[in-house]
Amino acid sequence: METLIILLAVFIGYLLVYKFYGGFLAKLFKLSPDAPVPSKEFEDGVDYVPTKKEIIFGHHFASIAGTGPIVGPAIAVIWGWVPALIWVFIGSIIMGAVQDFGALVISLRNKGKSISEYTSKYISTRAKFLFFTIVFLELWIVIAIFGLVIAIIFDIYPDSVVPVWSQIIIAVGLGIAIRRGANVTLSTIIAVLLMYLSIYLGVIWPLKMPVIFNVPPTGSWTIILLIYAFIASILPVTALLQPRDYINAYQLLIAMLLMVIGVFAASFKGMHLVAPSYNPHPAQAPPMVPFLFITIACGAISGFHSLVSSGTTAKQIEKETDALFVGYGAMITEGALATLVIIAVSAGIGLGYMHNGKLLTGVQAWTTHYSSWAAAKGLGSKLNAFVTGAANMMQAAGIPKSYALALMGVFVASFAGTTLDTATRIQRYIITELGTSMKMRWTENIYLSTGFAVITAGLLAFSTGANGKGALTLWPMFGAVNQTLAGLALIVITIYLRTKGGLKWLIAGIPAIFMVVMTFWASIMNEINFVRAHNWLLASVNLIIILLVLGIVYEGIEKFFKIKPQLAVQ
Repeated sequence: METLIILLAVFIGYLLVYKFYGGFLAKLFKLSPDAPVPSKEFEDGVDYVPTKKEIIFGHHFASIAGTGPIVGPAIAVIWGWVPALIWVFIGSIIMGAVQDFGALVISLRNKGKSISEYTSKYISTRAKFLFFTIVFLELWIVIAIFGLVIAIIFDIYPDSVVPVWSQIIIAVGLGIAIRRGANVTLSTIIAVLLMYLSIYLGVIWPLKMPVIFNVPPTGSWTIILLIYAFIASILPVTALLQPRDYINAYQLLIAMLLMVIGVFAASFKGMHLVAPSYNPHPAQAPPMVPFLFITIACGAISGFHSLVSSGTTAKQIEKETDALFVGYGAMITEGALATLVIIAVSAGIGLGYMHNGKLLTGVQAWTTHYSSWAAAKGLGSKLNAFVTGAANMMQAAGIPKSYALALMGVFVASFAGTTLDTATRIQRYIITELGTSMKMRWTENIYLSTGFAVITAGLLAFSTGANGKGALTLWPMFGAVNQTLAGLALIVITIYLRTKGGLKWLIAGIPAIFMVVMTFWASIMNEINFVRAHNWLLASVNLIIILLVLGIVYEGIEKFFKIKPQLAVQ
């Protein structure tokens, strides 16, 4: 029953936080329904499109979620479910949601520009270029790695292939129907039903990619997915990105509801926590502090979120007051998802886990899967722990396990896809903004800038061979880079609030200090490990990131003490 108590306590906590702390932030930022917004001021039908908050919530939620709130908690429980749960709950409330909401509001008040672009306005031009460099590097890795991530998911769960590609067709149809004036509620119901029908078809017709011209399945899928990302990025947001993320959000919410029902059912059937509450020294693992705060990213706070908030989402918000529901609300909903993941891998896995042809249960199931850091850290291992645990809980609620496994596999693959196409579009914005400031007019061409984003990611993906796994060479440093970006985004929000007077800046300033310290600490430890391993590529790139971060932090501190509150820019 402890799992049910945890679930209820966390979910009720999130509802109270949204009402009271969220309401406090809305007043602090002085949101106004009458304030001009970029979606109306620069409406073009491609990127700037006024959108109802329920629909843009779906896009934003699907884009920031991806696989992040799954893979992070699924490995971080190796240090114990208590520290993982505390970081997810506290981090999402006072750090992650503040970052997402703040980056969104500031972008709304700066023509929908990315956080990299408006850094020059609030800190300095030099800081802007340093910020752009870090953002470009992060998105470069994300685009290259998520093509591979989806390819791996397709290989592990072949019954997810048909549903994932079918959902693209369903999303296009939904977008056309809504643009032609169809009833949104009815169209959504039909789209969601078709989506779940496609999952059933996937169970019947699982597809495995063969080796083609000596190119492994992961390489072929990566090529196909990068082509898809190019097309998705140049289409109007209402044609594919927005409706796809919208129905994916419903898929996620329904999956979460099924998991909640599963927790209730399994709790009454004897499910209990089999993971240790606190395990400070698991075999081969790095120290819990600072790496817990790097390993669990999206479920608590992620720098990528600030790029989505100030990238695609800010260009679609219909009213400034919608920013609270979209920016703050989506982040704490993601925290709720991360909580379900923690329960699935800490308790659900104990209901039954296959290992070497033998069914393990209880503590033995958990300790076998999490025997060491090396055993638990691979993508397949993390996904397997979550999908198995979630399917076990759903089975307790009467859902056939084969369908539950397929449902969760599609769920993971679909959200990895939303991260891929959103990241590609944001990278196109970044290239255009940076190129324009440098008088490189070719970057204003949507096809050229998108092509540059996809081709550079492709070069990274295939830099080590035809399997498309080249981005894995830089992946060990990604977590620290992503969380460092979160700290830097909070610094920009802190400076913005500093200009408004009083102590408003503390709501972002304290989280900024915490994130910068933790991620800088982790980056230094990574640097030492890279040098000891004679991995000069990672050591060099990581050192460059450290120097860029120091530069931005210095510029931010200098600007902070120069500001005369309420006399600076709006």
